[in-house]
Amino acid sequence: MKTDDIATPKVIGSNVRKKRHERHWSLDELADSSGVSKATLSQIESGRVNPTVATLWKIAQSLETELSMLIKSEGETFRTFSVTREGDLPRLTGTSGVEIKVLSPITLAGELELYFLTLEPGAVLASEAHEPNSHELVTVISGNIEIEAGRNAIKLNAGDVLNYQCDISHRISNSGETAATLHMVVKF
Repeated sequence: MKTDDIATPKVIGSNVRKKRHERHWSLDELADSSGVSKATLSQIESGRVNPTVATLWKIAQSLETELSMLIKSEGETFRTFSVTREGDLPRLTGTSGVEIKVLSPITLAGELELYFLTLEPGAVLASEAHEPNSHELVTVISGNIEIEAGRNAIKLNAGDVLNYQCDISHRISNSGETAATLHMVVKF
């Protein structure tokens, strides 16, 4: 990495101020939302301090932007290129016999979410209605499952794809004798 590839405190401060202004927020509003003090935010925006990654992460989450957008140099075209190793994927727990790996980054939560699910034989994943007009797109990788959404129900086999509105109660079940794996995309 070249020295001029590294964002200076002045560049970081300018990016934070720009993102804050895009939201029409005052320093007080960003401080309340991020948990970073107004004094610290003021110093960051003026380029007087070099913030820690943890501080920038809090700010980025509050501004609903990628951390990388706060550290990129002016005029630089940023292209996302990030990897999460299988062992680092977040897992949702709570339903017996169901493993859910979260594939999408937290920044897409509530917009577009991607999951990899494994349902053991007899397992059921029941969900309440999601936001109005939301959809789930399920691709069965292996095994057989049944999906019920409102009054609709269908059995799916490996290779089958179902797109359905999930703004009603719905459930995915595995009544087969082997584990079923599927990929799910949720669009809000």
